[in-house]
Amino acid sequence: MYSYSIVQWFFFFYFYCFVGWCIESAYVSIKTRQLTNRGFMRGPFLPLYGSGAIMMLVVSMPFQDNIFLVYVAGCVGATILEYVTGVTMEALFKVRYWDYSRNKFNFQGHICLGTSLAWGLLTILMTEVVHVPVERFGLGIPDMVLKGVTYVLSVLIFADFALSFKAAIDLRDVLVKMEQVKSEMVHIQKRLDVIIALANQEVENRRAVLAESMSMAREEWTERMSVHIDDIKAGIEKKMEQMKAGSSAWEESHMDGIHIQEELQNLKTKYAINLADRRRLGRLKDFFQRGLVCANPGMTSVKFREALEELKRRTMGKDEPEDEE
Repeated sequence: MYSYSIVQWFFFFYFYCFVGWCIESAYVSIKTRQLTNRGFMRGPFLPLYGSGAIMMLVVSMPFQDNIFLVYVAGCVGATILEYVTGVTMEALFKVRYWDYSRNKFNFQGHICLGTSLAWGLLTILMTEVVHVPVERFGLGIPDMVLKGVTYVLSVLIFADFALSFKAAIDLRDVLVKMEQVKSEMVHIQKRLDVIIALANQEVENRRAVLAESMSMAREEWTERMSVHIDDIKAGIEKKMEQMKAGSSAWEESHMDGIHIQEELQNLKTKYAINLADRRRLGRLKDFFQRGLVCANPGMTSVKFREALEELKRRTMGKDEPEDEE
């Protein structure tokens, strides 16, 4: 059984990719009451479903006369596939397209016991029920027709996957840059703290205050990076207003040979540039990048959680539009 040619294996893979997309998209569309094109790719194919179906057929081949071993093989094979796929995608894209962290008995959020047990039942369903008519259908297609259809699908799916892969890499780069902008804003906020402290000290104490403040900045770095970007922006703007209000008293002040007003203007410029960059990065215009975000509203990121949530809100139209810079 399952002594298929390479072309037939590819055809079954594409068939289950398409069926998986139909089931997943229909389920999510009904659940959200909105038409949703699910998956990593933009076309009507979900490679994980196709891979899962082929894996179930392959691992069950040695145990076709023992339904219990078919169940066990399905549990083990699908769990390994799901874990390897999840870890690989997170390592490449810095994003999780599924996350079981809230489920009981999960491992690293990539797999969980309940889903693994369900894979075994699906393997029995696949081998004993679903694949029987699918096999009959596939083997009944004339060889030349099957080859033609499979070759055309291979070209289309490969092109779609290549573009979607590039979009996922670009999306990762957007998240990294958004985090870099936040990091720069934390620098600006702390520098304003230092300037305010210096401006309120006697000239002879300023160097000591500077050293102490920079030491505190290093200690508080991790804590500040965990603060929401909106709070950082509010803090910077509040401190700038504070500096503006005291500008007349500090206009003759120096900080290691630099006028405080000159330093403040420099920080204002940097802040405006970073704010514009953050807004620009948050407006995804690429079709494939927007498609990835819209098709996977449940995607998460451990390292770039805040940036990803901001992208999701803006892409799905849940944020108020901002004025162009």
